[in-house]
Amino acid sequence: MSRSRVPATRPPWPLVPFVLIAIAFLVLPFVAVLQRTPWGSLAELLGNPVVTQALRLSLITSLAATAVAVVLGVPLAWVLARMRFIGRSLLRALVILPMVLPPVVGGAALLFALGRKGLLGGPVYDGTGFLLPFSVGGVTVTKTFVAMPFLVITVEAGLRSVDERYEDAAATLGASRWTTFRRVTIPMAAPSVIAGMVLCWARALGEFGATITFAGNFPGRTQTMPIAIFIALEGGNRDAAIALSLIMIAVSLAVLIPLRDRWLAA
Repeated sequence: MSRSRVPATRPPWPLVPFVLIAIAFLVLPFVAVLQRTPWGSLAELLGNPVVTQALRLSLITSLAATAVAVVLGVPLAWVLARMRFIGRSLLRALVILPMVLPPVVGGAALLFALGRKGLLGGPVYDGTGFLLPFSVGGVTVTKTFVAMPFLVITVEAGLRSVDERYEDAAATLGASRWTTFRRVTIPMAAPSVIAGMVLCWARALGEFGATITFAGNFPGRTQTMPIAIFIALEGGNRDAAIALSLIMIAVSLAVLIPLRDRWLAA
């Protein structure tokens, strides 16, 4: 007769010190930020034009990047989840690659592809004079490049969990492939699509290395919040850096807490 497994209510005592050290290691930096926050002048700092411009640009470009990622990433996720073809594993690896690349490498790769003398950017510039780097569009493209893989892998996992019998039933009732995808597949995978969008947006909002490499640092045009934090620290303006950091921390918590049941099983 098999016994039902009893959930552990506490860790073995030799693990306790390591657990406490790990918690302290991860939490202490955030406590330090709160401890150093100039609460009395926080409202004034958040109203600084540099801060408001960086916040506005970050919000606009991260939302635009998320929209582009949805339009391009959901179909790509469907292909990876449902189609069988030679090279699918390689394609998935290439899709995930921006997640593990050093951000500066990603920014340099975008320059080589879309810059003034890039593989695609060069002919476009020579023919039209259009230059993508060091512009708001360049910020959006960079954020899309680094954040879209988060949406793709999340939606792909959701599509794999969808019961294909419902799609087969829709097909037998005369629905076209596009109608089935739009009216059956996407609604059933909607929680994963929403989760992927939120993760994509959060990653886009916090992007730094690739953005400063590809789009530069021009206040009001390409200076996003992470770049503004870095510049404030470099310039000795610690209070402004802390104010921007608090915004980023608050946004990250706002993203993680609603998704805890999906990504952090309790």
